[in-house]
Amino acid sequence: MRPDGGISPSFVAQQRIRQLEQKLRVKEERIVVLETENALLHLKLAECRGLFGRDTNEVAQLNFVHDKQQNLCRSTSSVIIQVYGAIQRLKRDLKNLHSFALELSRDFQHQCKNSLYQVLTAVQRIQLQNEAMQTFQTKAFDLEQSLQEVNERYQQEKQKRKILHNSLVELRGNIRVHCRIRPLLPFDTASGHSVSQDRHRKLSEKVAHATDDETVLVKCNRPGHTLINKTFQFDRVYSVAESQDTVFADVAPLLTSLLDGYNVCIMAYGQTGSGKTYTMLGPQSEDDVTLSIEDELELGIIPRATEEVFRLISEKPPGSHWVEVSVVEVYNNEIFDLLAKDSCGRVFGVKRDVVTTKEGKSDVPLLTYETVENAVEFLQLVDKGLQLRVKHPTLVHAHSSRSHLVVTLTITTKAVSADSFGMSGVTGVALRETSFINRSLSALSDVLGAIAEQRSHIPYRNSKLTHLLQDSIGGNAKLLVMLCVSPCQKYLAESLQSLGFGTRARQVQRGQVKKRNPPVSSKSK
Repeated sequence: MRPDGGISPSFVAQQRIRQLEQKLRVKEERIVVLETENALLHLKLAECRGLFGRDTNEVAQLNFVHDKQQNLCRSTSSVIIQVYGAIQRLKRDLKNLHSFALELSRDFQHQCKNSLYQVLTAVQRIQLQNEAMQTFQTKAFDLEQSLQEVNERYQQEKQKRKILHNSLVELRGNIRVHCRIRPLLPFDTASGHSVSQDRHRKLSEKVAHATDDETVLVKCNRPGHTLINKTFQFDRVYSVAESQDTVFADVAPLLTSLLDGYNVCIMAYGQTGSGKTYTMLGPQSEDDVTLSIEDELELGIIPRATEEVFRLISEKPPGSHWVEVSVVEVYNNEIFDLLAKDSCGRVFGVKRDVVTTKEGKSDVPLLTYETVENAVEFLQLVDKGLQLRVKHPTLVHAHSSRSHLVVTLTITTKAVSADSFGMSGVTGVALRETSFINRSLSALSDVLGAIAEQRSHIPYRNSKLTHLLQDSIGGNAKLLVMLCVSPCQKYLAESLQSLGFGTRARQVQRGQVKKRNPPVSSKSK
């Protein structure tokens, strides 16, 4: 049998030889029987010849018997000759088969030697592979040990990084104030019907400048007064030439603190048309407020921060963070849920209230939270809220927002930013809106002033806005105020008011920032 389970040629030849040898033995036995019978016949013939004297009938009978025996002998001899011929042929076949068997045996031995050589070669190769595998396993074990040690060191260094990062943020100040001066825009140079050409030229002059990355220079050139240059110092000042990417680069470290479990607040502050929406969201058309992530260079803080938050979350263990979004509008000192839906699934603003919990934290009962898995889903929800936001034309632009917008990204910590407005030049219902807006901003200023003076009572409840943002502008929050300032003369009063607010906010000193226990919310605009 072959090693692979088939029938080898040598085995077939051996079987054939056995069959021929068996036939040969049968023929030889037959020859012996016939030779014995022939001998017996010859013996009888001799006896018959001894009885020659018997009568003729007996002789005739004997002759008949003898003839019969002669015929039998002749037939026997013929059979013997045939058998002998068959035996000779069988011997020749046997000899040929024997030669064929020898040749097959030699071939088989040669194949066996080759197969044995191949087997030995394969065994040696397997042994070498096993030795290499053992070497690899040893190296893999050593690498696993090294990886475990590196992971342990990484976790230790990661913890140190968190401590150092947040220490750095605290050293910079738990309340940081940045100021961004926007460039001159077309509506800055648009002339009014009742304004002289000379007066219009003076109003369109650029009076606010960034002298360096920490200083704002304002030329206070008012009729009947001597020209006075005022300077304001902030943690960071952005000139008109600095990009959205540069602005966000200074905000990004706060997002690391956010996911490290700290309460973080980012607030945009400035008069209507000062660039708050552009800074926080990005460019928008006159007729649409749709957010987009197509033009990455123009993206504001909110889209960039959301992308960064989800990138940081992707580095965490899967399923370890639950991200939700809510969109709230504070309009005329009332709170509206902009993601609430009616029975048909249509989104519409629903009035809500803000309360203080037993733990002293602000809360909005029944507020709608939508789960999001990525930045695109987040921006789609913000779009829905922006579409419902109350807007009214002003002297600055035709689609001025008449409220404060709070977009809440709930993860493990909280950061809030409130949209603030000053000059509007409107009357009637819109004037009432402006009054509530200014009251909210005044309440916000009072809160920061009370914190700065370390008063025992902080007037958070003087406004729905400050009540809503209580956990984000006081206590353990890291606060970044993004002042947005118009550069031209006609908005000088509003610019000075915004810069003064930033100066007061920068004077606030708070104790060491503490982590908040999850789940808490992260608010930003």
